[in-house]
Formats: sequence, structure tokens, C-alpha cells
Amino acid sequence: MQRADKPWWCLVALSGAVMVLVGAYAAHGLAARTSAAMVDLVETGVRYQAWHTLAMLAVLAWRSHTPQSGQQIVLALWALGITAFSGSLYLMALAGLSVGIVTPIGGLLLIAGWLALATTALLSD
Repeated sequence: MQRADKPWWCLVALSGAVMVLVGAYAAHGLAARTSAAMVDLVETGVRYQAWHTLAMLAVLAWRSHTPQSGQQIVLALWALGITAFSGSLYLMALAGLSVGIVTPIGGLLLIAGWLALATTALLSD
């Protein structure tokens, strides 16, 4: 593992832990506190967080063999996207906060991460 990647590995590990904790709460305790629609929001957030956490792991594994400058951008976009998209869904469902435009911005960041991944792959040696 490259020293510069340690913060990314820690972030991915924390994302995985949060994903499991929030998912378990949604499955076992949230229904008693809120509506089925809010539980669905949390489950959507967990699902998107899970896929993008796994995708970040794949990019980190790729970086360990073939470092590319674009990979840093991919990781950053996905980390911000997970925070904005899944985080805003969690805040809406768990805290009753209305976060407005944050969720779609998070979705756009996730999409941008995928497009950055495609660009990085095309431009790699």
C-alpha cells in the first residue's frame, strides 16, 4: 500500500462501517420510529453507498498496480458523492432534515466519478 493511499483506505473502511451500521439500524429499528417511505430512503442511501464503497476499493487496488493521476479524482468524486447523496438521504430519514438540492448534487458527483473513471482508463498507459 502506498503511503499516500492510507487516507483513502481509511475512508473506504469507515464508509463500509457506516454503511453496515446504518443498514442494520434501517433493518432492525428504524421502522418503529418512522414511515416505510423513510426506511426506503435509508435503504437507497445504503445501497448507493455500498456500490460506491466497493468501486472505491477496486480503484484503490488498481492504483496499487498502476497509479494514474485521474484515479485520485475518481476517488474524490465518489467520496463527495457518497457523502452528499447517501448522507442527505440519511439526514432526511433519520433527523427529519430537508436538505433540498444536496441529494441530486450527490448523484451528479457519483456520475462524474464514473465518467472520470472512464476517462482515466482511456488515458492510461
